[in-house]
Amino acid sequence: MPLRVTFVAAARSTPVLAERFEDERPLDQAGWAEVERVAQELLPLAAAELRYCSPTPRSRATGEGLGYAPLVQLGLRDCGMGRWRGLTLGEAMAREPDAVDAWLADPRATPHGGESLVDFITRVGGWLDTRPVEDGCRVVAVAEPSVIRAALVYALKAPPSTYWNIDVRPLSTTSVTGRAGRWNLRFDGASAQPSRA
Repeated sequence: MPLRVTFVAAARSTPVLAERFEDERPLDQAGWAEVERVAQELLPLAAAELRYCSPTPRSRATGEGLGYAPLVQLGLRDCGMGRWRGLTLGEAMAREPDAVDAWLADPRATPHGGESLVDFITRVGGWLDTRPVEDGCRVVAVAEPSVIRAALVYALKAPPSTYWNIDVRPLSTTSVTGRAGRWNLRFDGASAQPSRA
């Protein structure tokens, strides 16, 4: 049996339009309520031999709230956004519209002084490729939606621009199976999707 890595998207701590680059805010009350609502459904993933999370407060809190006791992995950190760190996309656009346009159009661009989209995808893919290769090993990783998008682009060997076309909802799960350099996307069935009231 191949290695199986299941990504769990961290619960949201803000509305989508208020999300900030490299957001370090903890889960809010609505985020905790979402975790509690899906905890029973996602608890079986705690049986994975290896349990990881992104270093963000909301990823760590989501993993703990789901009973995973995950180990923080720096390779699963969000894209380094340089001087745009802490800004919303709208705020960055208001300050540097041409730079944001360049960043969105060119996956190698780093107008913010941080990490390019290509470098981000490669870093997350490197983390994925260095997981243990024992047959049948199961891994669960709680991560920011952006990290999961990067992992999927890498696993599918898709063009970097595909990153912008992947929607990862909070507390959704996505699995890949395989080995370094040979990954397959796996769909296991319907999962209840939390909704914000």
